[in-house]
Amino acid sequence: MPADTPPAVCPERLTGLPPRVSERTVVLVLGSFPSVASLAAQQYYAHPQNHFWKILQAIWPEHACPADGYEQRIAWLLARGLGLWDVYASCEREGSLDSRIRHAEVNDFASLKARCPRLQAIAHNGGESFKHAPLVVRSLSAAGPPQGAQPLPVYKLPSTSPANASWSFARKLAAWREVFAAHGLTG
Repeated sequence: MPADTPPAVCPERLTGLPPRVSERTVVLVLGSFPSVASLAAQQYYAHPQNHFWKILQAIWPEHACPADGYEQRIAWLLARGLGLWDVYASCEREGSLDSRIRHAEVNDFASLKARCPRLQAIAHNGGESFKHAPLVVRSLSAAGPPQGAQPLPVYKLPSTSPANASWSFARKLAAWREVFAAHGLTG
């Protein structure tokens, strides 16, 4: 390396957000890892251009999403049977793109089993999260499903990220609504 070339800088290790689940969680939405905006705000889907909260409001139009107050929005989605977390507990990443994630550590999904006794399905918010679908299901089924129970259904949903510009809002909404309807979360 020439003397005037600065050494490569390793990005700092980032830590994700805790799970937002309850005993009422029926569908668990898993993202990959929070964006820079979400980490700064310590809130899931904090980027103003992300479609996540707009999609939920469109699915549940009869129940207004609280405009102010993150904790009120979390209580709102938990009351409707939805839970949130990410696949990665920590990683190195510059910026917010999933393609920049390096040295990721996967969350401990087995720890959710007792906290979500009504869990019926896992919905991955985008392709990076979906890469870990088999691991997530194995972790949640570590003790084995009750006799005669089917394994948890797993869905790959279109990412709500503004980086997913190839899908229109209407197309994203239709895909998300279909999964929610399959598990009784639309009305």
